[in-house]
Amino acid sequence: MASGLILGIESSCDETAAAVVRSGSEVLSNVVASQIATHALYGGVVPELASREHLTNIVPVVRTAVAEAGITLADLDAVAVTEGPGLAGALLVGITYAKALAYGLGTPLIAVNHLEGHIHAVLMEAKETLSLASGVPVLALVVSGGHTHLYLAEERDGLWNYRNVGRTIDDAAGEAYDKSAKLLGLGYPGGPLMDFLASHGDPNAVEFKLGGIKPKLHRDGASRGGEFDFSFSGIKTAVLRYTELHSMRERAAARHNALMQVEGNRREVALALCDRETLDLIASFQKAVAGYLVKQTMRAAEEFGAGSIIVSGGVAANRALRERMSAEAATRHLQIAFPSLALATDNAAMIAAAAWPKFAAGLFASDDLNAVPQLRLG
Repeated sequence: MASGLILGIESSCDETAAAVVRSGSEVLSNVVASQIATHALYGGVVPELASREHLTNIVPVVRTAVAEAGITLADLDAVAVTEGPGLAGALLVGITYAKALAYGLGTPLIAVNHLEGHIHAVLMEAKETLSLASGVPVLALVVSGGHTHLYLAEERDGLWNYRNVGRTIDDAAGEAYDKSAKLLGLGYPGGPLMDFLASHGDPNAVEFKLGGIKPKLHRDGASRGGEFDFSFSGIKTAVLRYTELHSMRERAAARHNALMQVEGNRREVALALCDRETLDLIASFQKAVAGYLVKQTMRAAEEFGAGSIIVSGGVAANRALRERMSAEAATRHLQIAFPSLALATDNAAMIAAAAWPKFAAGLFASDDLNAVPQLRLG
């Protein structure tokens, strides 16, 4: 008889992760090997280095996840792995290992969309508290360094179905954070540090404008840009122009050099290195981005009659976004849920959780499973 134990493996970008989850909801272990120190030297993720790090980490990470769960590999009912989207080489490391492991154990292999995983990071913790009425969709905002998507999600006969109703047409929100942080000499990854520093500045000091996307007709005849789409390239450019007009480049370079010498938590050091003008710029940037995400999400919730909202992905850990999204949902009498901080960024527990409905329905991957870097959801 199946015990509901699924081993999840995630290697889509710069975290090698493995987790054991029972029946899609009980997390027995969740192990993540971060590559931040490796990529911070280059100001962003280097795909070739990411793949090499995954090769080094995949076996010990899986072994640790199984040991921490207090089980053996023989106890597993299935192995789940991220199929895409992500970096091709990084995805292939996880997929190749998962295929070999599943074959050796004689267990089913389940392919999971990384974006669906982020949605299930919230669902597995909040499904019992959200009112998921039949026929009333959930609106899911997946917002991270690589994605800013809006999905209508609905459970039908035990399986979740998705419809993409909004997406970024250029940079993702997390990408805008990282690029702006780089301009200000804060290094990579910049999102968490920008969030911390924003609380020490004046959010009304600099006016940023986001929105107003006009659909454009491309050569293939398809329209790009819709009512609930996002665009973040403009605010990144606005930050660049502001730093140039206010002669902030030298200060940013000095800040970057100083922070490169710091090991471990850089928050207090970064705060001491930031002048009032920089802190105000960061606070204003955060106000604009969070407000834009809230505005588009709430407009979509109203348009599609969503009964509840879930916010997932790395940027879902952002303090300002959580506060403003929660406040706006309360005024509209909408239920809202976020992932715990441990499940906001890339992890394998979310992959195992998303695999559970597929396991129950017998939706297993074939032997020719391969990486799909541009894999879509809905």
